Amino acid sequence: MHRNRAVLGVLLLMLLACQAVRLPPAITPPGSPTPPIAPTTTLSGRASASPPEPTAPWVSTPSSQPATALPTATTTPTVGGFSVRTHPDGGLYMGDQVSFEVIAPPDLDVEGLSVQAQVGESAAAPLGPANFTEHGIGRRSQATLLWAWDTAGLSPGTYVLTFSVLPEGPAWSQTLSLQPASALPPPEPQARWVTSESECCLVYTISGTAAQRDLEQLLEMADAQADSLTRRVAADFEGPVSLVLIPRVVGHGGFANDELSISYLDRNYAGGETAMVLHHEMAHLLDRQMGGDFRPTILVEGLAVYLSGGHFKPEPLMARAAALLDLGFYLPLVPLVDNFYLSQHEIGYIQAGSLVEYMVDTWGWEAFDRFYRDIHPPEPGGGQAEAMDEALYRHFALTLTELEQRYLEALRARPLEPLQREDVRLTVELYDAIRRYQQALDPSAYFLTAWLLDGKEMRKRGIVADYVRHPSGPENLALEALLVAADAGLRTGDYPHTAQTLYAANTVLDAMAQGLQEPFALHPVAAAYYDIVLELHSQGYQAQSIQLSGDSATVWANRSGPELVRIDLSRRAGGWSILRVSQ
Repeated sequence: MHRNRAVLGVLLLMLLACQAVRLPPAITPPGSPTPPIAPTTTLSGRASASPPEPTAPWVSTPSSQPATALPTATTTPTVGGFSVRTHPDGGLYMGDQVSFEVIAPPDLDVEGLSVQAQVGESAAAPLGPANFTEHGIGRRSQATLLWAWDTAGLSPGTYVLTFSVLPEGPAWSQTLSLQPASALPPPEPQARWVTSESECCLVYTISGTAAQRDLEQLLEMADAQADSLTRRVAADFEGPVSLVLIPRVVGHGGFANDELSISYLDRNYAGGETAMVLHHEMAHLLDRQMGGDFRPTILVEGLAVYLSGGHFKPEPLMARAAALLDLGFYLPLVPLVDNFYLSQHEIGYIQAGSLVEYMVDTWGWEAFDRFYRDIHPPEPGGGQAEAMDEALYRHFALTLTELEQRYLEALRARPLEPLQREDVRLTVELYDAIRRYQQALDPSAYFLTAWLLDGKEMRKRGIVADYVRHPSGPENLALEALLVAADAGLRTGDYPHTAQTLYAANTVLDAMAQGLQEPFALHPVAAAYYDIVLELHSQGYQAQSIQLSGDSATVWANRSGPELVRIDLSRRAGGWSILRVSQ
């Protein structure tokens, strides 16, 4: 079933906050046409006089020994409150083009500051410098040394890097381990960028990944979504859509810049239907091409949700917004308009999509579109709510406050649907858990500061590691499988299963936050997932999804390539053991 879900494109993918209004550009190297922007998420090394040597990542190969400690995708403070994250995630290997995020303390004025790094005590030119800038939707202050350390030709071993904040410090040292290229786990040794073309799109995938496996179906899906969208809004794309399918979770699954970046993988712990993600991101691209002087974020995202017929899945938007209101989750419009991306994600998107639906149902598509394209920037110091309020009055003779009152009246008039209410409640809880997991164990994926790169430059340089490699220790695999199972329960309406699975995941995350040594042991479901991951690893498999039923489990897993196999397991006194493996 899991394989079929992938092939049908109803597989795992998530719908990330894609900021079509001033979405931060992908990170680009110095000298690129677009300005560099700081990236996000993954730590390497510790800053001290004699830092400990980082351990090798836990990879799913028969010869690897499962790590029991947490993965190294966390942030370690350095001198003066700065911290460093190293890319690619999941350990460094000879031949890597290594990047560094130097993250400033949140209260520090970084105006005029930059960072450079020196490898060892050699006379080689330093790496950098790179200026501090605001990075990502969250606007975190950091300096990014993008693909700054070329490790081609170096020997395996440990290297000491000295980072200096210019012009007046501080400075600190950090030790990194470089492993031999022969130790690279699959599919990386043979991975390369592959370009394919459909009627609508230029599609970029990486060989040996799930997207390459399912390419034919994905090309058909892209064409179907593009055709559906352009027919609905009576507008065409200005040229071929550039679609990058990446084999790791980034944010909630999609970003829209000049290219559309979409996560596509089997263990997509952020859920979301691939077709929905494609449609949503395509809507952003077409919306931007259709113009507008100033498009408030709530309407940009609301329009994409409305045109896609839902956020993470097809859903009745007004019914779900009414459920939000009954749950006490509703967010007042003025602060939501002014701080959309910093508001609770699922609540904000449901309200945005339902608000657009309400306006279109009330005044018609043409009137809404005229209003939307005729919003102008606010006065200096004003917010997006001010700009939206002014346009509302010109077009519909009412204020934003009056619009909200009418919208709320429409929500209150709807009969409450108990199943929608429970689905909405658990959806909010699921994505809160997903972001909590990302911040703890996969910070490169966290949507406010995601490690999203310039795809054109990656293809030009032949770089795949930043997307192929990601944290994959046993803790990662078990927690991600729990989140995948929780999402599957939501889609089948098995709400008790989703609630239990989320409770298990949150119990583990609570224990990790408290520094407990055996966090998975605190919940029987979490313990079973963790033990299954370890048993499969000992046999050379990596779990992609786990279906648990008492003392039995069905797992979809893979070895060195993207092809999935079904593995049935049973639990006896000695633990979990494999009963059979089938295609």
